[in-house]
Amino acid sequence: MIYKKNNLRIDGFDVGYLGRKYKTPIYCYSLKKINNNIRNLKTYFKKINPLICYAVKANTNLRILKEIKNNNLGADVVSKGELMKALKAGIKPQNIVFSGVGKTSEEIKFAINKKILLINAESKSEILEIEKIARSKKKSVNIGIRLNPNTDAKTLSQISTGKKENKFGVDQKIFLQLVEYLKKSKYLNLKCLSVHIGSQILEYKPYENMLKVVDRIIKKSNYKFEYIDLGGGMGIDYNHNNSKLDLQKYSKNIQKFLKKKSCKIIFEPGRYIVGNSAILITKIIYIKEGYNKDFVILDAAMNDLIRPALYGAHHRFLPSKKTKKLAKKAYEFVGPICESTDTFTVIKKYQKLNEKDFLVICDVGAYGTSLASNYNVRPKPIEILIKGSKIQIINKRQKISELM
Repeated sequence: MIYKKNNLRIDGFDVGYLGRKYKTPIYCYSLKKINNNIRNLKTYFKKINPLICYAVKANTNLRILKEIKNNNLGADVVSKGELMKALKAGIKPQNIVFSGVGKTSEEIKFAINKKILLINAESKSEILEIEKIARSKKKSVNIGIRLNPNTDAKTLSQISTGKKENKFGVDQKIFLQLVEYLKKSKYLNLKCLSVHIGSQILEYKPYENMLKVVDRIIKKSNYKFEYIDLGGGMGIDYNHNNSKLDLQKYSKNIQKFLKKKSCKIIFEPGRYIVGNSAILITKIIYIKEGYNKDFVILDAAMNDLIRPALYGAHHRFLPSKKTKKLAKKAYEFVGPICESTDTFTVIKKYQKLNEKDFLVICDVGAYGTSLASNYNVRPKPIEILIKGSKIQIINKRQKISELM
């Protein structure tokens, strides 16, 4: 995004024009940015040649999934619905991995019938359930075991998944027991060691520590895994202060890890691919005077973008039209929902704003629409995709009549 004659533009389109044409709130995606992010990943990890399975939960829009498929990526899914969407988008079953701690019998049966690459199991009970279903179908099923490496990802506690107190995966002792059990199974083929330590990771050290744990457990297991699934978690620069994950160092660490191993690496990035590809365009309804700050009340709310309310996550706010006049007080940017948590951020020094102005909330491509709800019986926003010089509506705005 750049300012041209003080007007904010995304891929050549004026934000104010988009706000007037499509009405706010609007989720606006840049296909150019998605493709660039995928190209970056492939370039950094070229020597490793991983199977990149996009984490569908980050953004489940079917049109975006089709663009993911056009880039020859696989999918990481955590529900039957996500698996169905990935298949509908044209992603090949042999490039799909099914993760998650609570797969139901119905979901396991569906995944087996679709002949996906792997079901990554996260408990002994789940393995026994998969085996029971495989036996009843007289089918051989490829599975992985998710290891909990007890590694701190140095990220928000709400999105940490690799510490011993988290619900994900099994500890080293149980992992080794399950490997021994699966060596004797007639219906389950142990193909993969899976691990995932968290989300929005900006330091390579946690990954380095994770790889050391994985290396140690492979040696202890005395088992040759065909795949090592390293999960995702690669963060993006929400603050735009150049705090980026050093993918080059991570790649070198993996190359070192692979020296004496002949296995295929799987990645499950979501946020890295779509996070910075979208903005949420919103309009100021009212500016309400407060004691030591003024409230900028927007038409976008926590039902449209819940990350700040859920995680205390930070998103940049940009005015659609830049001016030099500063506001007299701090601004708190809030939504219209009847919850005190329906607040996005407080900014002490900001340009003076007016009612009906358009604003942009940045970097909302991941966990924006996929976590959106109809709280307060509010319709979900329209989603548009900029593809070159064209704009496609990739999700129509919900109508209140549809919610009745």
